[in-house]
Amino acid sequence: MQDKKGTPLRSDAQRNRERILCVALSELTLSPDAPLSSIAKKAGVGQGTFYRNFPNRETLVLEIYRHEMQQVADSATQLLLELPPQRALRAWMDRLAEFAMTKAGLADAIRLATSAPGGPSKPSPTPVAEAAELLLRANEEAGTIRPGVNADDFLLAIAGLWQITPTEDWPPRAARLLDLVMDGLRTGAPGHSGE
Repeated sequence: MQDKKGTPLRSDAQRNRERILCVALSELTLSPDAPLSSIAKKAGVGQGTFYRNFPNRETLVLEIYRHEMQQVADSATQLLLELPPQRALRAWMDRLAEFAMTKAGLADAIRLATSAPGGPSKPSPTPVAEAAELLLRANEEAGTIRPGVNADDFLLAIAGLWQITPTEDWPPRAARLLDLVMDGLRTGAPGHSGE
């Protein structure tokens, strides 16, 4: 990770930043207007350290969103190293569901951060789309999904994740939805018998 000037952060500065992001994710999910001073205190950092990393609420909220999205995207490569393509795709879909629930919990904070006139815009979902494309191509090459499915198709197919509210018993519901998507991806795959 680098600071605003492009120089790498010291390891202690990086740990502080990660701790702030972790605490802020939890606090802002519970309450989109959680006091920044409370987040700094719970993260165990001083106000100066906090504001050096995140000069305002908008910066913090959008960095949480970007950070979580990048974590999900980065996990695709690691899953492909550890699991066969089909299992890697399904495990990644579970990570994406967790991200969707995090985003839903932060929705009010994100809306507040991006709604101010002249304020920052929401980060692009490009890293997630690129990760989906990587997993889809690995599965297509392995013959485990139907040919020709691209990231746009996939993201439209799983869009129902963003309709599930995080306050209900979301994991089983998300799992059923994602299992249906996997069944659809397997239909027409060279190695799928159709049973």
